[in-house]
Amino acid sequence: MQKTVRIQRAGTEDAHPVAALVGALLTEIMDAIGYQAFQFDLKQTTDQLQRFLQQERYIVFIAIAPDEKICGFIALYESCSLYAGGSFGTIPEFYIEPKYRSQGIGSLLASKAKQFGASQGWKRLEVATPPLPQFERSLTFYQKEGFTITGGRKLKVNLEGTN
Repeated sequence: MQKTVRIQRAGTEDAHPVAALVGALLTEIMDAIGYQAFQFDLKQTTDQLQRFLQQERYIVFIAIAPDEKICGFIALYESCSLYAGGSFGTIPEFYIEPKYRSQGIGSLLASKAKQFGASQGWKRLEVATPPLPQFERSLTFYQKEGFTITGGRKLKVNLEGTN
């Protein structure tokens, strides 16, 4: 499968199928953890993704299967911090459809993300896994791709309505 899958940068015309994969990712996470951690609306996500892609604030690489179906994607955006020594990339979403997993597609996408980050002068890439132990397989994949655990957990605070 790996030799026949194409990896390319997504354009705005790819927003709908990528947004649908985001929905599948969020559903898979919520099913595994047993509660609704995300609100997902396909149209809203598609519209937002189109804006992000047009503004080049959010970079997406897609995996295209031999049947021309988008079967996976990796998303990136630039961050900066003093602890990282400058600019670095963050991977907010990374998903391969279940029937396409364990065929090398994730490695192809991760490699493309690393190449892109290096071309941008980023110092590193960072990613957070979904909750463990449910997503131990994701952690193992990232470690196989050269990612190392830097500690801590990802936390959030919602800012909507806090003025």
